Amino acid sequence: MKKSIFAFFLSFTFSSIFAQLPPNYYSSATGLTGAALKSQLKSIITNGHIDKGYNSLLNGFQSSDKDYFYENDGTVLDMYSENPTGSDPYNFNHGTNTCGSYSNEGDCYNREHIIPQSLFNQNLPMRSDIHFVTPTDGKVNGMRSNYPFGKVGTASFTSLNGSKLGSSVSSGYSGTVFEPIDEFKGDVARMIFYFVTRYETQIAGFSSGNILGNSAYPGLQVWELNQLLSWNTLDPVSSFEIARNNASYVYQGNRNPYIDNPGFVNLVWGSTTIDTQAPSAPLNLVASNPTANTIALGWTASTDNISVTGYDVYVNGVLKATVSGINTTIQNLNPATTYNFYIIAKDAAGNLSTQSNVATGTTLEGSTGGTVTCGTEDFSNIPSTSTSTYSTQTWTSNNIMWTATDARIDETITGKAITVKDGSLTSSAVSGGIQSLTVKTQLKYSGTANNLNVEINGVLIGTIPYSSTVATTTINNINILGIVVIKLINPISGNRVAIDDLSWTCAALSAEESSKTNIFTIYPNPAKNQELFIRGENLKKFTNAKIYDFSGKLILNILNPFKSSNKIDITGFAKGTYMLILDGNYSKFIVD
Repeated sequence: MKKSIFAFFLSFTFSSIFAQLPPNYYSSATGLTGAALKSQLKSIITNGHIDKGYNSLLNGFQSSDKDYFYENDGTVLDMYSENPTGSDPYNFNHGTNTCGSYSNEGDCYNREHIIPQSLFNQNLPMRSDIHFVTPTDGKVNGMRSNYPFGKVGTASFTSLNGSKLGSSVSSGYSGTVFEPIDEFKGDVARMIFYFVTRYETQIAGFSSGNILGNSAYPGLQVWELNQLLSWNTLDPVSSFEIARNNASYVYQGNRNPYIDNPGFVNLVWGSTTIDTQAPSAPLNLVASNPTANTIALGWTASTDNISVTGYDVYVNGVLKATVSGINTTIQNLNPATTYNFYIIAKDAAGNLSTQSNVATGTTLEGSTGGTVTCGTEDFSNIPSTSTSTYSTQTWTSNNIMWTATDARIDETITGKAITVKDGSLTSSAVSGGIQSLTVKTQLKYSGTANNLNVEINGVLIGTIPYSSTVATTTINNINILGIVVIKLINPISGNRVAIDDLSWTCAALSAEESSKTNIFTIYPNPAKNQELFIRGENLKKFTNAKIYDFSGKLILNILNPFKSSNKIDITGFAKGTYMLILDGNYSKFIVD
């Protein structure tokens, strides 16, 4: 370990420079437990809290997050890049390496909200509260996105210090999670405990993000609470946390009680919370709006003692999809066919409700055109809290993850719509290719009529016109096969464009086009030794290589990739399946 007697001495000296825990600061909490203790701690740490503003955080970090505990060099102490047992992969200097744009780890650092800003609509004082906002590498911060913290099973991304993004193996949750290294798991847990205590009276009005509960106590979803309690035990309070807490007290006038008195954690929440109560059954399930290949479903929400985390949708008795909202569109159905549907609600502990009523729907006769609807997005699953704030929004619908940047969620066209300002709407990786794309648009507020750019796998394939009048536009003859990532971009600064009723048809594999998958080959596959070799004729003709993971995230982008060799460096890639696209030609590969 790089921690040493010298580091602990510096920690003591560093802490002593700043205000220590005042006498009797927590005296009014003596003898309390559970929800009563949590509420009293909230009162204590709210008193004296001075909101210094979001822009001042970088100045605050210069006293709260200097590395006098590992390298002992005063650089930015970043939980997402610090290597506690060896040399850091890179370091940042306070005030000189701030983001800005970034492409790779080590480019710059920015402000990481351990509880994502989108959950509280970027409101103050939460947005500028240094007790749960910390400096981290911009790239890793972006990969963490708005995902909850949990234990990763299969990683889709691993940072250079070992922090991971991937599928959850935390008990009670199976979505995507972010896992910091062991050295900082307790730090993260205690930051979140601080947040749900300081802002407990506002939690019911926040979005959950699969992190927060819907009430002041316990304040967290059960699965997340249990995971954080485990991390709190695994990684006890460190000298860095003590120094950071003291510096933060000087900076904004309040403290983190779970650092000052680690025993408060178990006094408030106990060691684990066991939830055995199942949600109520979903009610009033209705099937409607059939097409040749889709049927829309809607139902009344279930209730639960903690919170409902999702709904399993069954088609003819077989699990078809899991959604977070109370409506969805079932795709890839056969024309002129009758289906039976029912819904089962579930909570974070895995408790299942009894099934809803059975709803019956019949698809329409199919057309003779030979195309099949591959996917639809009606934006009914975008975050439910109405807000006019422009920020990054993420949601999942029909097993496709959508990301909208610089977007607001309070406008409508047919129903809910996503409104993009100076940003874009991007899907995760979708199978089946794309033959045609249809979308409904409307220019909101002021501005002039123009066009959205449509990219498939990073290549511009057409434009979608928009104006103040609602319009439906179809781009035909796209003809891209295999795995695709759909992206709609608003290139006109200041125009605010609402997008609704997006759909696309599958691309048929014709004999004429089948050679697109055979223009080049990857070897060895699975790839070995962090290298990818490409075999094919005239490799130097390719102008661009892009690698996506199967969540749709662009992992690598190289211009003129084979100018000097037939090799692509994939150092740092996590184990998993990826898509290599060379000027619109594609092939899958595996990293072993």
